[in-house]
Amino acid sequence: MALADVRAAGPTDAERIRSVMTRSDSLSLTTDGNGYDLISMHTVDSGGTLRLRVPSESLLADEAVLAPRGALTSLIEFTDLAPVPVRDRVRSRVTLAGRLTPAEIQDAPKVLVLRLDMARAAIERDGRTASVGLDELTIARPDPLAIEEAALLTHLDRDHGDVVARLSRLVDRNVLQGVVHLRPLALDRYGLVLRCEYARQHQDVRLTFSSPARNADDIGVRVAQLLSRLRDNSHRCRFEHS
Repeated sequence: MALADVRAAGPTDAERIRSVMTRSDSLSLTTDGNGYDLISMHTVDSGGTLRLRVPSESLLADEAVLAPRGALTSLIEFTDLAPVPVRDRVRSRVTLAGRLTPAEIQDAPKVLVLRLDMARAAIERDGRTASVGLDELTIARPDPLAIEEAALLTHLDRDHGDVVARLSRLVDRNVLQGVVHLRPLALDRYGLVLRCEYARQHQDVRLTFSSPARNADDIGVRVAQLLSRLRDNSHRCRFEHS
């Protein structure tokens, strides 16, 4: 078997949703009448409430203001993409359903703030879709590495291929047979996920940190601890999906 850690703790689905909402720069919005692709127009507060800042003189603003009972039925979708070049970059999709309610108008420039009163939340990943309770989503927090993850993974992939190659020694040799590309796919406080790409398919393997990282400054130490496991054959890997 492989040498990576079998105690492969990872974020909860609620934490994953909060992380995707926090780090994503864009989203897709569907109302009863229109579809919108919005870039750099949303914020998320500490309780997970999503707000959109849209030009007050826009079709979306008009829809929200003229909606029955002042609430616009909406479906919001986030697509979480791997920041490194892999075959299938979509790591997860988050769907939020609810109503957008005008909250305030801001000047300079004139902007209408819309608050999402959420009714349902779900995440699709690893071939499954999971619904998450709103109470759970409210108390969940985004992963402390969510904002820095893209930069950390890009740096590891671009500048430290030797480290990735050494980390691959923590993976079962049978899994590595036929691998064409090996790249870091995801990073959270619990560990690092490697993408093993073959000619026609792929396999993701999670390498779990000995203890959760507190912030981005901890990652160098956590990776060094992973490499130190090469001397200990007692650890095992966890497969994320294939």
